[in-house]
Amino acid sequence: MSLNIVVLAKQVPDTRNVGKDAMTAEGTVNRAALPAIFNPEDLNALEQALRLKEQFPGTTVGILTMGPPRAGEIIRQGLYRGADTGWLLTDRLCAGADTLATSYTLAQAIKKIGNVDLVIGGRQAIDGDTAQVGPQVAQKLGLNQITYAEEILKVEDGKITVRRHIDGGVETVEAPLPCVITVNGSAAPCRPQNAKLTMKYKWASCPMERPADDPHQALYDERPYLTLTQWGVADIDGDPQQCGLSGSPTKVKAVKNIVFQAKESKTLTSSDADVEGMIKELLSEKIIG
Repeated sequence: MSLNIVVLAKQVPDTRNVGKDAMTAEGTVNRAALPAIFNPEDLNALEQALRLKEQFPGTTVGILTMGPPRAGEIIRQGLYRGADTGWLLTDRLCAGADTLATSYTLAQAIKKIGNVDLVIGGRQAIDGDTAQVGPQVAQKLGLNQITYAEEILKVEDGKITVRRHIDGGVETVEAPLPCVITVNGSAAPCRPQNAKLTMKYKWASCPMERPADDPHQALYDERPYLTLTQWGVADIDGDPQQCGLSGSPTKVKAVKNIVFQAKESKTLTSSDADVEGMIKELLSEKIIG
């Protein structure tokens, strides 16, 4: 048995370094002002996909991402780790998309890819923390979904078995394929980049990433696998009114870097009287109870 797996991955701004220029005048994230990284939980998802590739010969793993041309770096980082291919959705019509518009665009791309057995992505992206895109993609594709996954235990007889983390513990669930899975950051970390694969794919790029006088054009002609697939809204038969800002009912008002500071502090000993006093104070302030 072999599987056709699509990994949803996103290039996100490093929200650990949010400054005054983090927002545009339109209320969207100013990605040019922040360092761009591979969304952490998407790396956890990629690792689960690569493990299935090792387990089932003939399995293919592709990276699907949406963003500006520079987001092609996410596909390269996937290729360096063992992915087979990738698709970059890049179109000005996709700019400023909220989760509804993003999930619509990704679902349209997955339909174009076709014959997908498993769609797997991170639980949420660190620039939004909504955990909505994966479930919304599943709904738009009419597929079963498993959220908060920590490990894919087995795939057999057309079904997938997954251990997922829930409040108070873990549970094991089973779902028929095809299926959409979102993976927690508590899942196994992604493997490092492979040196041979890095050398093989280091010049891989999408057409929009390349300068007009690209000195490596002869290399791209000789090695077609170095040209990454690039799609716009028209290529995936998308409705422009459902993409980007046009299809986004959610608007971000502001992004701020908040530092919590204690206005006052109190030092307690381990004596019964101090502990009892603290509990009474918490109860009276309705912080607990």
